[in-house]
Amino acid sequence: MTSAMRLLPEWAKQEAVILAWPDADTDWHPWLSTVREVYINIIAALNAANTGVLLLVKEHELAACKALLPQDGKVLLIATEYNDTWVRDYGFLSCQSEQGMQAVEFHFNGWGQKFDARKDNEVNRTTLAPLCRLPLISVDLIAEGGALEIDDNGHLLSTQFCLSNPKRNGDLSFERYTDIFKQALGATKVSIFEHGHLEGDDTDGHIDTLVRFTLQQGLVIQSAFNRPDDGHFAGLAALVDECKAALPQHQVFELPLPEIYNAEGDRLPASYANYLICNQHVLCPVYQQPEDTLAMTIMQQAYPDFKIVPINCLPLVQQFGSLHCISMQVPVNTLKPEIISRLNEGVSQL
Repeated sequence: MTSAMRLLPEWAKQEAVILAWPDADTDWHPWLSTVREVYINIIAALNAANTGVLLLVKEHELAACKALLPQDGKVLLIATEYNDTWVRDYGFLSCQSEQGMQAVEFHFNGWGQKFDARKDNEVNRTTLAPLCRLPLISVDLIAEGGALEIDDNGHLLSTQFCLSNPKRNGDLSFERYTDIFKQALGATKVSIFEHGHLEGDDTDGHIDTLVRFTLQQGLVIQSAFNRPDDGHFAGLAALVDECKAALPQHQVFELPLPEIYNAEGDRLPASYANYLICNQHVLCPVYQQPEDTLAMTIMQQAYPDFKIVPINCLPLVQQFGSLHCISMQVPVNTLKPEIISRLNEGVSQL
């Protein structure tokens, strides 16, 4: 049995996207100016897609942040505390319920206690819930938004590597995970993939770096078809086969894999699948690599009716994440009308 709640797919019409501003007290410190430029580019692209931005900012950064933003931008600055900027994994999810659009949160513990996330785990309750029309629902489970992908039919995807980390939910079975996702998010079917992982990924293989749905029965998969000698090739090829077996009616779009290392020689988990769908636009990460052009061509094939907007995310991947990881979409009719009005007033502060 599924519940009356229904997690909306990312292509549902949006009224806002949540971001958290990078500052010197986060791990972005070595790349702060270039990373902030990426954020400003993303905000401009979201505004061009007729989408406002709820921008979490630390109190002492408000004035400096506001000075960097175009004053006609649709941005609402919200003073709050957080550990880091990976909003995808601690921001609330949006579900359609009988009462309307409902904000739903899981608990966040820093991807299995890898990092301090105590402030992140409070953001929904202390800061974001008061902006929503309906009360926040908290689910007694440790899980992240980047670990979940869903389509219009309620088919939810996730990965074994992520869900089986005992520092999330102990030895919770996949069957129990499935029951919770059906009850809390209205999933009608749950597929938990065994294969696929990118070196350097602290999330234990989030699905949003690996497999994404399209509107027209398609799957976009971060493959390594262009690098047969890469250490990722076998695992990602096995993931492609696993996806084809689980969803045989779906058209598969395989993305090339870039090869990027940081200054210390660590392989970075650069994924073209870590894109954000927003109001007939797809904001796509590119990394100033030879594979960028082919990846954007494939993305246009996967989303033929959408505008493909490349965003240079090479600075983001220096901290082992990308565009989708730093963002969380908010579908229409989730936020209070007065918040929407504020978003339409230009850059302002709550």
